[in-house]
Amino acid sequence: MTHVVWDMDGTLLDSSHVVPDAFVRTLAESGADPVTAQDVVKAYALGPPPAILEHFLGRGPTSDDLDRFYEDLKTRHVAPYPGIIDTLSALREHGPVAVFTGASRRSAEILLRSAGLTPYIDLVVAGEGPIRPKPHPDGLLEIASRFDADPAELIYAGDSPTDCAAAHAAGSVAVAAAWGHLHRSQTSADYVAAFPGDLLRIRAACSPRGETSSDPGGPRYVNPRR
Repeated sequence: MTHVVWDMDGTLLDSSHVVPDAFVRTLAESGADPVTAQDVVKAYALGPPPAILEHFLGRGPTSDDLDRFYEDLKTRHVAPYPGIIDTLSALREHGPVAVFTGASRRSAEILLRSAGLTPYIDLVVAGEGPIRPKPHPDGLLEIASRFDADPAELIYAGDSPTDCAAAHAAGSVAVAAAWGHLHRSQTSADYVAAFPGDLLRIRAACSPRGETSSDPGGPRYVNPRR
């Protein structure tokens, strides 16, 4: 079985302002030097919120710092990108759907609940604890293990170059989510998807013979590079 795994921020969720703004406000209240939302986005590769806060604070974040960030995040509404819910619903007809995010589990729980996506996702692997930040493949390997699948049977959709790098490091199929805010036109992805629904056709193309896609309309743009 071929499974689709999703990045969260910038792929499932339009969180390009929500998450950076929560960091900016938290850092200001925690006494850090002024930072911008763009500064925060550039620091995403460092890992989950504790690592990002430590980077800007110049010290390990306290429990108060972390609580301040998560409480601020709870006050903000985040929306899924158009087509995400329909796509997740269709994919779950074929099997479980997973998320591998660089955010913490606490962030993922808050944001996925806010966006109304919790009922459509079966497994979330966060970028913390033993899971090293992307481009390390740890999260995808963990998902493959949980699904009793070969990593080559995973399709990982994400908007950033590190998502593609993580997919390739795991031996999985890399799909660039072109609707996401970190997408760049020059990518090493195996496929480029212009819209979430494109993942239905990509999954069908990568699945063993005999499996069919429930995609009602077909992709508007799929650029295979395999």
